[in-house]
Amino acid sequence: METVMSVNEPVVNEPTSLVMPRRRVIGAYLEEARSECLRYMRAPGFMLPIMLFPGMFYLLFGVFMAKSEGADAARYLLASYGVFGVMSPGLFGFGVSLALERDGGLLTFKRALPMPPGAYLLGKMLMAMAAAAVVILLLLVMALTLGHVTLNLAQAGALLLTGMLGVLPFCALGMFVGTLIKGQGAPGMLQLIYLPMSFMSGLWMPLPLLPKFLQQIAPVWPSYHLDRLALAAVGLDQQPLLPHVLVLIGFAAGFLLLAARRLRRNG
Repeated sequence: METVMSVNEPVVNEPTSLVMPRRRVIGAYLEEARSECLRYMRAPGFMLPIMLFPGMFYLLFGVFMAKSEGADAARYLLASYGVFGVMSPGLFGFGVSLALERDGGLLTFKRALPMPPGAYLLGKMLMAMAAAAVVILLLLVMALTLGHVTLNLAQAGALLLTGMLGVLPFCALGMFVGTLIKGQGAPGMLQLIYLPMSFMSGLWMPLPLLPKFLQQIAPVWPSYHLDRLALAAVGLDQQPLLPHVLVLIGFAAGFLLLAARRLRRNG
């Protein structure tokens, strides 16, 4: 016997998946990036050391003490201290903040918000790139005015682009470290990575002045490869650049995958 559905019987519709419009997705990314940048710009305890330390070191060693060595010394230290400066927002902007936000439950809260999962990371990445740009611009102004370094527009632009993109491998490393340790221990652990890596990469003094075994292991560090690119940007290195670019891309991708895996497992 067939059952005939009454015309008055309500029809149950299939549940439909809600997809956020592309315009709102883009808006979510932009809003998260804006709020992340504003948050760090309003934190002088984070921004001032990032901007002042490389500037003070370059003023002391690249301007005052390098006068007797000629313009090439100031140019060399512009590239090296530029790399030293852009490492900091990547390592500390990602590592310390991620560790603190994991401890405080903010990362869990953000996951529950109706926003694209990549917006959080993109916001921090853009913040680090903006901070790196500020560092490079500050050093360029000091080099061109006080250090009497001669750079054309293409060289200055290449150094700025190198710094802004070169911060990304250190973002990945900082992100990985931030997934490993608690918030209170993150600054000390990252300092133990940041300072020895800078020294052993030849950022504070040329590699030929370092002990031979340090010269041999220098290519292990991403800061060494970024320094080669920065030196090429200011016209002091004519070696092929592709191997250094590939190493930095591989380093960034590797640590990003490791960090994402740990975040999926441990939050």
